[in-house]
Amino acid sequence: MAWVLKMDDAAIESGLVHDFDSSLSGIGQELGAGAYSMSDVLALPIFKQEDANLPPDDESKNPPFQYVLCASTSPAIKLHDETLTYLNQGQSYEIRMLDNRKMGELPELNNKTVKSIVRVVFHDRRLQYMEHQQLEGWRWNRPGDRLLDIDIPMSVGIIDPRTNPSQLNAAEFLWDLTKRASVFVQVHCISTEFTPRKHGGEKGVPFRIQIDTFKPNENGEYTDHLHSASCQIKVFKPKGADRKQKTDREKMEKRTAQEKEKYQPSFETTILSECSPWPDNAYVTNSPAATPVFTSTATHNTYTVPDSNSSSPNHQGDVIVHSAMEQLSPTASIQEAQQWLHKNRFATYTRLFSNFSGSDLLKLTREDLVQICGPADGIRLFNALKSRSVRPRLTIYVCQEAPQTKKLSPVDDCHDSENGEHGNSAIYVYHALYLEEMTATELTRKMASVFNISLSQINQVYRQGPTGIHIILSDQMVFNFPDESCFLISTLKAEKGDGYHVILK
Repeated sequence: MAWVLKMDDAAIESGLVHDFDSSLSGIGQELGAGAYSMSDVLALPIFKQEDANLPPDDESKNPPFQYVLCASTSPAIKLHDETLTYLNQGQSYEIRMLDNRKMGELPELNNKTVKSIVRVVFHDRRLQYMEHQQLEGWRWNRPGDRLLDIDIPMSVGIIDPRTNPSQLNAAEFLWDLTKRASVFVQVHCISTEFTPRKHGGEKGVPFRIQIDTFKPNENGEYTDHLHSASCQIKVFKPKGADRKQKTDREKMEKRTAQEKEKYQPSFETTILSECSPWPDNAYVTNSPAATPVFTSTATHNTYTVPDSNSSSPNHQGDVIVHSAMEQLSPTASIQEAQQWLHKNRFATYTRLFSNFSGSDLLKLTREDLVQICGPADGIRLFNALKSRSVRPRLTIYVCQEAPQTKKLSPVDDCHDSENGEHGNSAIYVYHALYLEEMTATELTRKMASVFNISLSQINQVYRQGPTGIHIILSDQMVFNFPDESCFLISTLKAEKGDGYHVILK
């Protein structure tokens, strides 16, 4: 019985070998007879079964939201490069906010609003690392301006648009997913503002417009990240984007048909592509810290007043420290150089110049500083290192009249005080007031710091004239003061109220 089974196994094995040889010969004939088709192989059941386990293309590629910038892309971009869109400075551009969810996707968002933050950020990684310094320099050169604004009257369907004064490059708003929403944005910085200027015609740096969308958490705060997308842009002066788009189009028209195949077509709108969310430690401006005031150590019979160098009417009572305006000495040590950088508002670069002495800093050229610190802070640091302070239009020396003085005749008193001389033995120390605006208001504001009183407490300012008469201080009188005039200052209690009258003798 065992032998019969053994023979049957041998017969079966022989038949399988014969069938296998026949199948191989058939395949060889087919390959020889016609062309090999990959589609026929992919149509085999084994490949169809693997395809069934993969998610459909639409499900893996479609994001829940889509943002469309209504501005044409450049035609001079190669096929595999990211699109580039040209914008005009200050012009309003629409960004359409689209709810792209499929049925049943993210059901917790139904009938709810989401928050989106739109930003203008640097495209280059090098500038991203220096974002804070670059934007602080821009803010310094253009005080009161923003890099990005929302055009609220033109926007549709957005709720509670906000701009934070400490984030000049970002704005946020809420929008309802069930309604049409479009936000119009304005970019106020141009690409060449962040390019080191050498010979003119420099290529501007690219920016990115990025939108991050968040949903509310359990406490109703919009902190749960949903989606982020961005696109590459360049910003030109008004109408410059139109000229650049026309130039690119004309260049492409001159290319051959074969060369044109290597470039993307220009699209009427720009679709923002998905990206990582912008980090939480985004750029925030630092409110300027109060400048420390160093008072004189002299123990004379007078008020101690720092030199008043500030003349801006928007900063009444501000006093700039004279030591902060000193030139950096070539013999300054590393520690003294660090202190000088702090005093002159270059604290963000102290770590960068941690091993630089005074002579090391003074050896740096303008191009070196621009490359290290960027165009704004680089030029400012170069001017602080190499340039002299702006000369004031008028310098006046003032001193408070001592409470016990020898009484002089009005004529002698006026004559002596004009020359800074006095008939008694008291020591008088004068303080310099530097005026950049030759007006009575400017002089009054400077003198208010001498008495450490508010400007509102000074009712009237007089100049003592011939025979002791009191002449009202006017702009014309200040304009005709000789440079480096000397005055004694005395005060009289006002007849009504708590104010004072100030008399220049």
